[in-house]
Amino acid sequence: MEIIDNLTELPHFKTELTDKNVPKQIVDFRNKIKNSDGIVICTPEYVFSIPSCLKNMIEWCVSTTVFSDKPIGIITASASGEKGHEELKLIMKTIQTKFTNETTLLIQGIKGKIDKNGKIINKDTENRLRKLIISFNTLIEKPAGNNV
Repeated sequence: MEIIDNLTELPHFKTELTDKNVPKQIVDFRNKIKNSDGIVICTPEYVFSIPSCLKNMIEWCVSTTVFSDKPIGIITASASGEKGHEELKLIMKTIQTKFTNETTLLIQGIKGKIDKNGKIINKDTENRLRKLIISFNTLIEKPAGNNV
């Protein structure tokens, strides 16, 4: 497993560079996605949307097939998160990732559910996260061509 938390370091998306003269950093990033068994995106919601760095990363990949049929888990952890969560699910559906209701999780009121060190202190949240992990692993194990 690799945690990528430096999306702000990716260059800003430029349509004219999406297929030709693609920055090496983007080629490397796309290859990580392409070669992965699955991806879990965990994000907050910003102004009823997804963070711009996450949107930027996705835009660099839209003209490719790196996300097509890729098993994905979606976690939105925020104060409310409903709009951002729905937006991310719509985007992931549009770029043809594979996910189910069981591989998505909206954690509302996140500040009251983790401590200062990032440890989950809410049992319901911990249980729901465990269920997501089990469902995500099951989704990864499904044979190619089984759309969810």
